[in-house]
Amino acid sequence: MRAANLTEPILADNAEAAGEAPGAGLMTAAVYRGAGQVCIETVPIPKIGPGELLVRVEACGICHTDLKKIAYDLLPPPRIYGHETAGVVVEAGAGVQNFRPGDRVALFHHIPCGNCFYCRRRLYAQCSTYKRVGITAGFEPAGGGFAQYVRVMDWIVRRGVVRVPDGVSMDRACFVEPVNTCYKAIVKCEVQAGDIAAVLGQGPIGLLFTMLLVRRGAIVYATDPLETRRELAQKLGAVQVFETSGEEAAEAVRSASSGRGADVVLVAAAAPGLAEQAVRLSRPGARILLFAQTSGREKIEIDGASICVQERTLLGCYSADVDLQDESSRLVLDGHLPVDSLVSHRLRLGQIHSGIEMATHPDSHTLKIIVHPQR
Repeated sequence: MRAANLTEPILADNAEAAGEAPGAGLMTAAVYRGAGQVCIETVPIPKIGPGELLVRVEACGICHTDLKKIAYDLLPPPRIYGHETAGVVVEAGAGVQNFRPGDRVALFHHIPCGNCFYCRRRLYAQCSTYKRVGITAGFEPAGGGFAQYVRVMDWIVRRGVVRVPDGVSMDRACFVEPVNTCYKAIVKCEVQAGDIAAVLGQGPIGLLFTMLLVRRGAIVYATDPLETRRELAQKLGAVQVFETSGEEAAEAVRSASSGRGADVVLVAAAAPGLAEQAVRLSRPGARILLFAQTSGREKIEIDGASICVQERTLLGCYSADVDLQDESSRLVLDGHLPVDSLVSHRLRLGQIHSGIEMATHPDSHTLKIIVHPQR
């Protein structure tokens, strides 16, 4: 991979053409070829069928879930990743009633069936239909946002496409999916106003947690090794932010809770030892949620008595919740969350290697990296 160019300025948004049809039948895409390799290639523009959409990708955020799939070779190649996607409809298949060329949209790449064992229990991410990726730029469907155009399949068109109002930037719109996943975690933890919450990690996801918790009325303490992220977390409403989850953080949380510890702890990073630190920060009976542990290679070891005898609840949370789609979209698109403050880099598709390198090895200049495939 090429070294990241940290001096590159943030670029202004492109003016958007309204629903122009693609030419020549070819496009540029970042294709995962295995062994951690992503190659910039020319590939066919996907063809759509009845009930489907072709969307020109204007912005796609780089997500650590995709980075792990690339770095650990979790899925067989070739694939085109990228799922935090916003763009413009350029073609609507036969039978599509609600969208037409020129519509500005944000996309969810997973939508559940709504009828199976897991859907009836609102465990949508375990639904077999949900596990089928419904957006592709070619090859095995994998989100496709790191390409100039994507094909949106019919079941996604029916329930997984969100209109983006005029005046809302595509960079903001591509936060619709990740905000949903974070909002789902907050709801799953049953966070109440006045709860003392700790967030371990203040990368883009951890900062979204901080925003949502503050909005919910929680008292937020956070940790992150990078000073710039700690400073931003405080600007976003965290009461105190610490370099580590060690004794200084634990003392502050205990002091704020009459010696008990945090009511809820969200683990928003995958660094070794964070789950164990979450136990130390929390009170007996607390809820601890793991959010960043998405690879089978990431192991945790926790004292069993700290969960059993002290009656803590250990939770996992993964991907989006269709029932929260309207509310999470409103939070982003109506401007209730300052997600724009998280964008540190906007890159052309040809610079995606730099984006992957920066996102994998962040420094004080790096937060959310957004790829603009049309540039």
